[in-house]
Amino acid sequence: MSKPEFAYVTYIRTTPDRLWHALTDADFTRRYWMDCTLRSDWTVGSEMTMERGGEIKNRCTIVESDPPHRLAYDWVSVWDPAMRQEKPSRVTYEIEPQGDLVKLTVTHQNFTQGSTTLPSISFGWPMVLASLKSILETGQPLPFAPQSHAAAESAHV
Repeated sequence: MSKPEFAYVTYIRTTPDRLWHALTDADFTRRYWMDCTLRSDWTVGSEMTMERGGEIKNRCTIVESDPPHRLAYDWVSVWDPAMRQEKPSRVTYEIEPQGDLVKLTVTHQNFTQGSTTLPSISFGWPMVLASLKSILETGQPLPFAPQSHAAAESAHV
């Protein structure tokens, strides 16, 4: 039996380069990731941190970086003691041009058996990716209410 996996596919009216920028620019990530900033130089072996309110929520390691086609990193939620003990899971973005659109496939996999990370990311990823699509197509992220931040916090995004 295969390990549980989260997969999300969306089509965005943008270019691969613009989407890559949205995924890797710290100021841009804060706009759609519910005030969470992703910081890295995005080269293989580098650390990537996910920060909110000055606190590091997740520590990641870049394992693949092929702009603007594919990005992958190993993810560990460090703010939660139970999640901090889990082995790293893997996030992969695949960016494929489709005419005037870009197909974005996000997978999050390799979870520890009985992982507490899997249920939390299954809640958080759809909100983040819907907001990413909105900001790229309209210039505006989704208007998440304050309770969305609290929900995201409890979801460990």
